[in-house]
Amino acid sequence: MDALLDLLNSRPLVDGREQDALGDPATGTRWAREHGGDGSLAELALLRAARDALRDVVRGERAPDVLKPLLDGVRQTPEITSDGLEWTLETPPHARLAVETVLAWAATEKRLPGRLRPCANGECQMFLLDRSRANRARWCSMAVCGNREKARRHYERTR
Repeated sequence: MDALLDLLNSRPLVDGREQDALGDPATGTRWAREHGGDGSLAELALLRAARDALRDVVRGERAPDVLKPLLDGVRQTPEITSDGLEWTLETPPHARLAVETVLAWAATEKRLPGRLRPCANGECQMFLLDRSRANRARWCSMAVCGNREKARRHYERTR
């Protein structure tokens, strides 16, 4: 799930300008390798496609079937080991990280439906996974976005 959030949040706004952790080959390679990928150009292209499709799906702007091309030809094979049942992912090496991210999204939607969502701050591009009991988290960061929104509302009320 961490790689899922990291991928969704790989295009943050910093001082009002979008920063893309996958946009530049050097930083993209570093990002992919930090998340278990190989950092190849083919992998980065698939990661950007997966990120953009997932962002649209989580925001409700596109249907989940937009993710289907990322999963074409992918197979999971069960294997019994001394630790129990293990699933082996069969996909080209450059596609593995993007496929794992899409599978993490599907698992998150199944186990925690509606808890993966965009930050409520309209000026933020980040996403959050609400793990709270009340399911009321609204901001990617209470210290940044939450504080800004609360200060903005307070200012509007007192003007």
